[in-house]
Amino acid sequence: MKRFIRISFAATLAVLLLALAASASAQDWARARLDKSPRHREWVTLKHGNRAVQTFVVYPEAKDKRPVVLVIHEIFGMTDWAEEVSDEIAEAGYIAVAPDLLSGMAPNGGRTSDFPEGKAVEAVSRLDPEQITADLDAAADYGLKLPASNGKLFVVGFCWGGGMVNRLVEASPEIAAGVAFYGVAPPLDQVAKIKAKMMMHYAGLDDRVNATRSGYEAALKQAGVAYTMFVYPDVNHAFHNDTGGARYNEAAAKLAWQRTVDFFHQTLGGA
Repeated sequence: MKRFIRISFAATLAVLLLALAASASAQDWARARLDKSPRHREWVTLKHGNRAVQTFVVYPEAKDKRPVVLVIHEIFGMTDWAEEVSDEIAEAGYIAVAPDLLSGMAPNGGRTSDFPEGKAVEAVSRLDPEQITADLDAAADYGLKLPASNGKLFVVGFCWGGGMVNRLVEASPEIAAGVAFYGVAPPLDQVAKIKAKMMMHYAGLDDRVNATRSGYEAALKQAGVAYTMFVYPDVNHAFHNDTGGARYNEAAAKLAWQRTVDFFHQTLGGA
């Protein structure tokens, strides 16, 4: 896979750190549901350069080759909730590949689960953009080379990860479809490079992220990018994270997820 271009995430992080008020705790039910899943899942170590990236992979119960969905976690890192979402992607029929971008960054070289409570957010905010790019590139390459892969790549991200999706699709023509949940817009002068079909989900009360929305939509239209944009009124940033935070909205979350799965199915069908 072509290496993603080097990108700067400073502006994205500044906006998201101000916008976030939800907690990443209270994820016991996500772990319980994941432990009951019948799907095969595993942690693999992806090595590139001096990096060893711990990556969560979940396989669908399918006999034919399937597309790969690169999952980009929230600013909270690769939490139980992020693992459970990856399992839901596999349940829908896709190979989920979810790198823990905090691999090696925790005390004693650990990953997200090894950080003291509340410290993962700070660590994500300090990640080197070039390292993020290389880690995502390695995860995408790994997924596409799996024997079970049909060679098609999708990407989905949430919060901080949603902003990463908006930037990655500018940089890589290999991505067939991208879904960004409440992610800030990418540099608008790069939008014309997007080849992927796009879907974006925004929370109506998410003023800071939404401040970037109208300019992004105008640039998408001008560039002729195929996209669908949904705004869910009266819900907050992180409305899809159902691990106990007050921002979770069940109706909006279920609708957004069904739209996401349908979108991937439609993109696959149009291949």
